[in-house]
Amino acid sequence: MPNLIESSLRATAEGLVALVAACNRLRLPWTQHPFVVGVHAPMREELTLWDLRVTGTIPAGLDGRYLKMGANPAGPTTRGHDWFLGDGMVHGLCIQEGKALWYRNRWIGSRAASVALGRPAAPGPRRGDDTVNTNVVEIGARAFAVVEAGSFPVLLAEDLETQRYDPFDGTLAGSFTGHPHRDPATGETHAIAYDGRIWDNVRHVVISPAGRVVRDVAIPVEHGPCIHDCAITVRFVVVLDLPVTFSMRAVLAGHRFPFRWNPAHGARVGLLPRHGTAADIVWCAVEPCFAFHVANAYDDADGCVVLDVVTYERVFASASGGLDAPGWLERWTVDPATGQVDRRVIDPAAQEFPRIDERRYGQPHRYVYTVSVPADGNTQLVDATQIYKHDLATGERRVHEFGPDSVPGEFVFVPAWPEAGEDEGWLVGLVVDTVSDTTNFIILDARAFEAAPVAAVHLGHRIPPGFHGNWFPKHTAG
Repeated sequence: MPNLIESSLRATAEGLVALVAACNRLRLPWTQHPFVVGVHAPMREELTLWDLRVTGTIPAGLDGRYLKMGANPAGPTTRGHDWFLGDGMVHGLCIQEGKALWYRNRWIGSRAASVALGRPAAPGPRRGDDTVNTNVVEIGARAFAVVEAGSFPVLLAEDLETQRYDPFDGTLAGSFTGHPHRDPATGETHAIAYDGRIWDNVRHVVISPAGRVVRDVAIPVEHGPCIHDCAITVRFVVVLDLPVTFSMRAVLAGHRFPFRWNPAHGARVGLLPRHGTAADIVWCAVEPCFAFHVANAYDDADGCVVLDVVTYERVFASASGGLDAPGWLERWTVDPATGQVDRRVIDPAAQEFPRIDERRYGQPHRYVYTVSVPADGNTQLVDATQIYKHDLATGERRVHEFGPDSVPGEFVFVPAWPEAGEDEGWLVGLVVDTVSDTTNFIILDARAFEAAPVAAVHLGHRIPPGFHGNWFPKHTAG
């Protein structure tokens, strides 16, 4: 009976949220959202481009696809729109034998996007809001578009022409995440998943190397926290339970993004043993702050967990939401013996999207690569023209400057070959030229970070900065 009552209450709450939000979008005035104008203005068509122009020389062996996701509304935006909730669009670039063979962009076939586009939705089972717009990841040698808080993932064909909603061959029972992480030692993929409609627990989900869920463990929480990312070490899964939680007040005000800063929600880091239950988790209090993205975590010789994160003093604190101020790079040392978290600023410059050589994931790492963001929090990013390389052994920060009017997105490290050393490889990503309204796919030598690009693939249109992307070696299936 308690389970039935709880389910009924949740269903009622979900219905109320949807009804109030819909009514507010219809009756209240609004202004154009900053993430659908300027450099963020969405693309309005799907393109297929062949034999792309290249300057420089694409490195031998860099064969595969670069896939990136972002929010790209398929129709007009209404009051209550938010950058995080726009229809998903995947961008793909195929490189083989030194040539850029093709570029494609395709909307993810959610129900809402398909109605706006006047075509059938992608097949496959649905769960909640089926908008998927955050990341494209390799799981079980297949490419999936993923999102947090509700929808099942979307399986993408190699050429992006075919899509299917796929809960990992029917093994995923609940929501997933936009930031799963593969353990290079075991081949397993780990996620901390939350559901925007379930406020009293999150889940540790593990997917086998074959691409099927083999573990799904509930972790009790309060207030419905927004947990965008997680981390793993050899011993632990790291859970970031921080003061951004579900806000009925935001929903009642007509905002579709229902999370706000909640000073009543304590900030803590959870260390869940990799094979443990919720009863085994060690919670360590941290000063109130928020982190969207983790670079990496690992166990140190003293039994602590070292965690490199981009930290914000607070986010979504105003009534209208927003990041309030940029984040900076910190190192957190989490001591399960004392329950304390020591925070140390690595670099106070405004930055985001931390990445490492992911062959080091869950293990000690030396280098972190990040992207600059405007110091004033300007959403148009026109002053963010740099990416950074942090050497955590020396404390040095190196800068690659793309030049005025050039806006880089997240850059991804690709090893030069499977056994290459850390930092021995390439950094790849998209850079928008805001004057010509075009985009270049840039390849940098990670060891010659400040030098001119090794190669650039030229695209004659602007790709909005979007969210996250990854490199898919040639072996990855569709």
